Amino acid sequence: MPSPLRHAAVLAAGMLLTGTFNTLLTKHQDQQCVGNCDDPDPSKRELFEQPVWQTLTMFYGEMLCLACLYVAGLFQRSASSPAADGYQPIPDAESNADIADDVPTTDALPVVAPVSDESSVKPLTGWATLYMWLPATCDLLGTTLMNVGLFFTTASVYQMLRGAVVVFSGLFSVLFLGHRLERFQVVSLAMVVVGVTIVGLSNIISPPVDPSRSDTAMTEHDVFKATLGVVLVLGAQIFTATQFVVEEKIIRNFHLTPLRAVGLEGSFGAATVMAAIPILHVTIGRSHPGSYFDAPAGFQQIVQNPSVWQTSIYIMISIALFNYFGLSVTRYLSATSRATIDTCRTLFIW
Repeated sequence: MPSPLRHAAVLAAGMLLTGTFNTLLTKHQDQQCVGNCDDPDPSKRELFEQPVWQTLTMFYGEMLCLACLYVAGLFQRSASSPAADGYQPIPDAESNADIADDVPTTDALPVVAPVSDESSVKPLTGWATLYMWLPATCDLLGTTLMNVGLFFTTASVYQMLRGAVVVFSGLFSVLFLGHRLERFQVVSLAMVVVGVTIVGLSNIISPPVDPSRSDTAMTEHDVFKATLGVVLVLGAQIFTATQFVVEEKIIRNFHLTPLRAVGLEGSFGAATVMAAIPILHVTIGRSHPGSYFDAPAGFQQIVQNPSVWQTSIYIMISIALFNYFGLSVTRYLSATSRATIDTCRTLFIW
């Protein structure tokens, strides 16, 4: 396998592995008991249901990439320091070209639709870094909706419904990036639509029943929760697809490494969530104690339950790696390819 293809395969495998762990860890955290855990009736136990705090955890994980970038910069400056005798060879342009050809990096220009004029690729600095706030906002909305939707469905169905992101990514890529879809790609997207429709309808017709209930008969409330879960997860894919397309647009027009892109998204997203938490608590949380927007209750549930905060640490690590691999795939291939690879997580989660 040629070196660039091998590198792309490693990125795809890393994205699948870390993405699978992230979904399973998030569902595991949702099932942690945080109240009335000693009650003999399982239906009266309170589980951890805090999508806003989970979204903030995700952005903190993405911010870890900035720390990694800073450490890598220190090592790079240390390695490139002048020798003790003051002599430092200056590589010529030809040797630099050979190195660029032999060593694939995620900083290289994308394989698909490369920029023809290198002078037009400028670094993302100054006020231009605020462009990353748009994909961060899409990530915030999409992740929060999916976290809520995961409360009302199983991890396997949740992941299959996320396959709809391929459809939206393909559509948005054509509309906003000027990509062309071949006939076989259109047929594939149509098959995805059929598959997602079947999964969504099957989850509504035969919704999952809470095993803690003594009565396992299906009720109208179960149908409502299953329908709500499907709608939330599918709606979130619109924001996720928008995020992928905007990221590809930015990466195509600016010199931006995936590590720095993930870190910037995490910083902007975390700042947005931290600003929104007190506002949501004052406007909604106070009048609905114990709800998704009750900030003190959510914070206490995290710090007072080791299983919750320990899982949060694992989620931060997995999401940092997942987004790094994902943005690297976007840079090497495209947003649609990233969405397609992400959909393959279903096989591992099942």
